[in-house]
Amino acid sequence: MKLKLYKLIVPFTFILLGIIVWSCSDDDTDGSGSNNDDFNRQVMLTNWADNIIVPSYVAFSADVDALKVASDAFELSPSQDNLNALRTAWEEAYISWQSVSMFNIGPAETAFFRSFVNTYPTNSNSIDNNIASGNYNLQDINLNDAQGFPALDYLLYGLALTDAEILEFYTSNSNSSNYIAYLSEVVDRIDAITDQVVSAWQGNYRDTFVNNDGASSNSSTNSLVNDWMEYYERFFRNGKIGFPAGVFSEGNLEAEKVEAFYRRDLSKTLCLEALDALQAFFRGRIFNGTNNGESLESYLDFLNTMKDGDDLSALINDQFNNSRLAIQSLDDNFYQQIISDNNAMLAAFEELQANVVLLKSDMFSALSIAVEFNSGDGD
Repeated sequence: MKLKLYKLIVPFTFILLGIIVWSCSDDDTDGSGSNNDDFNRQVMLTNWADNIIVPSYVAFSADVDALKVASDAFELSPSQDNLNALRTAWEEAYISWQSVSMFNIGPAETAFFRSFVNTYPTNSNSIDNNIASGNYNLQDINLNDAQGFPALDYLLYGLALTDAEILEFYTSNSNSSNYIAYLSEVVDRIDAITDQVVSAWQGNYRDTFVNNDGASSNSSTNSLVNDWMEYYERFFRNGKIGFPAGVFSEGNLEAEKVEAFYRRDLSKTLCLEALDALQAFFRGRIFNGTNNGESLESYLDFLNTMKDGDDLSALINDQFNNSRLAIQSLDDNFYQQIISDNNAMLAAFEELQANVVLLKSDMFSALSIAVEFNSGDGD
């Protein structure tokens, strides 16, 4: 984020008055003070770990296992039925991914989980070259855009215009064995790295995360809230809406950058699933449940955090809901939406941007959490 500096000319008496008011107040609910509150962060971390993060990962891992089963079946017999089953498993796992992508902390960060699993747009030229040569290593971070769900999007939908022609790449093509091998290895890579991250959370990392309940910059709360907010800005708001809609390219549309470019009618579904997961985390919603535990929402309520006379947590939830309505109004196919009426995409972006102010400025200030990431878009 590029910070914009402004010169402020303020009478000395106003400055002195402000200092006196601040120093005489013991009310920290306006977010301007330090973390001297008695909110139990460990209870919140426990809810995050045990009721949201680990269950989300376990569910995602099960969907990835189903994807591998479907991939193995297709490898043995690349038929239309098996292609359909593989596509269904890919879609279900991709939707499930939206619930865990925000948790780029600990083992996920160490494994470059998000980078390997969902870097888009995928590099179809790199995929084609890898298949042609048979010489590649999917553990190479430089091949992050030639694997994961976006690569499968290309391999399952983007090789040709018809299913019959796509199947030929895996059956009668002179290099069909390499196509099969590459598709299978992409799935195996997702499966292996998912197992790595889930095993770490189910092992020692869960306790490490929960017990790091302080208020320092490297505490679990501060680290995860920063990761969550960075995801909201860079990978959700910008990645799913802003970049393809031309927000950061001087109005030049880049519709080819939409998520699920080859299976285009999935883009809105993925976006809404991610939005739901973001709000559920803010509210402390138990994964696949209806009850809320300790959360960012309850932390703000504990501090009685207000903005212009309204509860900040309510304002944030209202803006999540406004954003959802704007996205629901879009075409299922974001690529088509951008081409036909990009103003609707830009309107959705603005709704998402409105919550950046409430979250990144007001919430971070109230919870005394410093912003420790660069959103990279100059806001």
